[in-house]
Amino acid sequence: MLYNAYEMQRSMLAGASAFADFSAGILSNPANPFAYFGGGPIMGSALEVFAHASAPRGKPAFGLDHTIIDGRTVPVIEEVVLRKPFGQLKRFVREGVSGGPKLLIVAPMSGHYATLLRGTVERMLPVADVYITDWRDAKLVPLADGRFDLDDYIDYIVEFLDLIGTSGDGERPHMLAVCQPSVPCYAAACLMSADKHPNRPKTLTMMGGPIDTREAPTAVNTLATERPFAWFEQNVIATIPATYAGAGRRVYPGFLQLAGFMTMNLGNHMMSHWEMFKHLVQGDDEGADATKDFYEEYRSVCDMTAEFYLQTIDVVFQDHALPKGIMTHRGRTVDPASITDIAILAIEGERDDISGLGQTKAALTIATKLPAAKKKYMMAEGAGHYGIFNGSKWRTKIAPVLEDWMAKHA
Repeated sequence: MLYNAYEMQRSMLAGASAFADFSAGILSNPANPFAYFGGGPIMGSALEVFAHASAPRGKPAFGLDHTIIDGRTVPVIEEVVLRKPFGQLKRFVREGVSGGPKLLIVAPMSGHYATLLRGTVERMLPVADVYITDWRDAKLVPLADGRFDLDDYIDYIVEFLDLIGTSGDGERPHMLAVCQPSVPCYAAACLMSADKHPNRPKTLTMMGGPIDTREAPTAVNTLATERPFAWFEQNVIATIPATYAGAGRRVYPGFLQLAGFMTMNLGNHMMSHWEMFKHLVQGDDEGADATKDFYEEYRSVCDMTAEFYLQTIDVVFQDHALPKGIMTHRGRTVDPASITDIAILAIEGERDDISGLGQTKAALTIATKLPAAKKKYMMAEGAGHYGIFNGSKWRTKIAPVLEDWMAKHA
């Protein structure tokens, strides 16, 4: 019923958005006298804000068709290296450029598409051969393709690393985990280290990841722990309706995740839209477009399988299994002490309201047999959660540290 109610509301808002956009176009048309005086400009701007806020959205494109290397423009082509039911491994091929460190960027499966890391990929393209996990919207995966949980997530990472490591020059890849995948990436590193896997990562960088959510708990952590596990099963899991390929699949809907994030900072989001309205009224299209671009990506959400979401709540947020040393993968203990030669870089944002200070740093503490020379911690001053991997602080302060770390442990 929850998903059907959402679909009904989405359909109605889509119609209202289209009508508002059409009306805004008329009110701002140079041929319309009301575009120059009276309440025309204000009404048109208000309708444009509403149209943008209520418009339906699909999966965005990366749109990265070139990069700059040594002062010259190099074409970039997106290539799908491996397709799997719940995600694909994508590579950004730099035409005419060979060599360089191979970097697997593991995007979060937390309600947004991998394109949320567009800025992360763009910044690393000049210096690395970049791959990314492009997770699929669970509502589009037929039931016949089976289930997907935290164990499967770890299996995907191991398989992707193995494929990247065996391609080209056979060099071990580097891995960057942004937020949520820090735990499965760390687990994969533990398992591959224990097996002396030839393609285990050379370095593992984690940014704003919930390794130990007992450290500086945030509102997200509190939400996951103040209610019993059964509450999540009963209240936030929905069934995909018949209109989608994944009909019948149980999921944690992306629209619920988005609603939660919007509610956490409702005042800020309202002010952003107010600022966008003022930009439009003043004719500052560039200022308004910056806000539009952010929300275009932020509101593009996808569903997670129920089993993955619930296992993450249980293992990561309620049991704290990884830092306690009791996490298992298909019955096998995930032992942080097995990491002995994977250089770990932990990055946190000073103002991160999703993963508090100390949660990612804990990854260094529990790797008890990793030499100190292979551990590094960075606290990005003034950076919030999204500022760790996007924006000017990421480009000018954080990315250079990651580059140096990869080069040092090449």
